[in-house]
Amino acid sequence: MNVLVFNCGSSSLKYQLLNMGEEATLLAKGLVERIGLKEGVLTHKPEEKDKFELVQDIPNHSVGIDLVLKALVNPEYGVISDLKEINAAGHRVAHGGEFFKDSALIDEKAKENIAACCELAPLHNPANLEGILSMEKLLPGLPQVAVFDTSFHQTLPAEAFMYGLPYECYDKYRVRKYGFHGTSHKYVANKACEFLGWNISDKKIVSCHLGNGASVCAIDGGKSVETSMGFTPNEGLLMGTRTGNLDLGALLYIAEKKNLSIDETNKLINKQSGLAGISGISSDMRDLEIAAEGGNERAQLALDMFAYRVKRFVGSYSASMGGVDLVLFTGGIGENDSVSREKIIKDFGYLGLDFDAEKNNGLRGKDALISKEGSKVTAMVVTTNEELVIASDTQRILSGLN
Repeated sequence: MNVLVFNCGSSSLKYQLLNMGEEATLLAKGLVERIGLKEGVLTHKPEEKDKFELVQDIPNHSVGIDLVLKALVNPEYGVISDLKEINAAGHRVAHGGEFFKDSALIDEKAKENIAACCELAPLHNPANLEGILSMEKLLPGLPQVAVFDTSFHQTLPAEAFMYGLPYECYDKYRVRKYGFHGTSHKYVANKACEFLGWNISDKKIVSCHLGNGASVCAIDGGKSVETSMGFTPNEGLLMGTRTGNLDLGALLYIAEKKNLSIDETNKLINKQSGLAGISGISSDMRDLEIAAEGGNERAQLALDMFAYRVKRFVGSYSASMGGVDLVLFTGGIGENDSVSREKIIKDFGYLGLDFDAEKNNGLRGKDALISKEGSKVTAMVVTTNEELVIASDTQRILSGLN
């Protein structure tokens, strides 16, 4: 089965074409940027062929996806000879609300429910839905599956997902913790257990997905029981440009003092804060580490705050599960930044985690243990692959229909 995977943003879309044989094989991947702007760009990277780049106006997602389809069958840089060789499309959808506890076949009802969640994820769901509708128009009858960032966290108990607001806020507006990065947390937890030869059903795992967006997830017996992101991705950890946890009274105070509108307040907490806001330099961990080494105190403060908050969540989630067997790191920072990993995990000896600084030092982009042999609690770096999760779920959902 060849599965075409899409991750559509408001002005961009990422894609991969994977052959889902006994072992998944990447055939091509690429990116369409500047959708809706002048001089859009398609960057197409077929396996074992040269990269192809096209610059032209791309007014909407439908035109962008049409360019992707044409690139995939192009005689020079394509990887298939006919669009009929695409057996299904899998779409990353940011928010499934309480409608979707699992990935789902896209039918009329599914599209209605995805549209109903647009007000919960106004920056992502409309673009995700546009990608789905564009594929319907361009390849009518092609089976499509939606894979949701939120569905893995639908197993959170009420005491974990409810907020301390009047109950009607949940009952009427469905304001609650939903959590995100679910596809990544689910994938790396299962991948780590396979690597270790463990049965996930009797393990307690704390998964740290650390990147420009970052979250921690408590996974007990293979199910998400707590996660740091909430009603929106802003809750939880300090991130690249997001505040993470914040006293709401402080936000109201700042908004009043600066006379901020709702849109300006939203921009403050999502685009101007986090590592970038604290350091005044960058949201990129690499830039901050270079600046900190040069004596920049605000860069060092941002790094210390980031690590401290991850550490706090790991400890909290270990307590909430009544113990922990595995702490894992994934995402751009989690997989590649040994300095951040050490700052987070070196003091967990009280949990029985014997950290191995030598194994950790310089480790980048590989699945590997970073705890010592005999450690009561295991620590590990696990590479994530959300596109593979989407393709695998697409294959699983469609296989269940046959």
